[in-house]
Amino acid sequence: MASIIPHERITAAIRNAAGTEGVALVPYITAGYPDKAKFIQTLRAIGEVADVIEVGVPFSDPMADGVTIQRASHAAIANGVSLRWILAELKKAGEISAPLVLMSYLNPLLAFGLGKLAAAAVESHVSGFIVPDLPLEESAELHGHLDGRGVALIQLVTPATPEARVKQLCAASRGFVYAVTVTGITGGARGLPAAVTGYLDRVKGASKLPVCAGFGVRTAEQVRSLSGHADGVIVGSALVEELEARHDPVAFLTSLRSRRH
Repeated sequence: MASIIPHERITAAIRNAAGTEGVALVPYITAGYPDKAKFIQTLRAIGEVADVIEVGVPFSDPMADGVTIQRASHAAIANGVSLRWILAELKKAGEISAPLVLMSYLNPLLAFGLGKLAAAAVESHVSGFIVPDLPLEESAELHGHLDGRGVALIQLVTPATPEARVKQLCAASRGFVYAVTVTGITGGARGLPAAVTGYLDRVKGASKLPVCAGFGVRTAEQVRSLSGHADGVIVGSALVEELEARHDPVAFLTSLRSRRH
């Protein structure tokens, strides 16, 4: 694995899972929550059933996130979880079985230093970043640093994104394209919009990379309904709630797995 370019490792993991399982599973956890001491243990366990893992960097104003992830983020910050701590823990832990993607707002990355971020990511076995508050037009510096080390900067599209803009974002992305399924924040929807499959088909038609659907995915039925329209599904708030309740995250994720029969 070490010889594979990081963003290509993400792409390959999603494509392989989509081919064998119908759709890849990309769980999200907030780093260090609910138990800071069990961060790596939780990652390792989830890595046995996940195809890619999205790790949230806690931030004081997580504008794209609903109450569940806001709560997790604020609690993690109170417990001393930071980007620097996350990268240090991941470096000590060694490679997790599933590729890791950090979801961070821009401020923590700026505070760390964009110039040294990519090298630190590679040393910590991080294959990519999602930065929801960084517009494409302002991403050249970060993209340049990450691309030089083969680390993905994953772009997001939404149902409101114009077709020409979707093509532009898909072309700029690495690893996969994150297709937000609903307008609004994470964790708010209890169901997926009726038009979501058509929207995902359009994004897939514009992208050479795998497309992963996120926001509002909670059930095995939803995962099955997205198979064939998305290459992967991102499960965030529902998993964070399972962790909060001290339930087994592996059992929950296994129950979501969509298989072809």
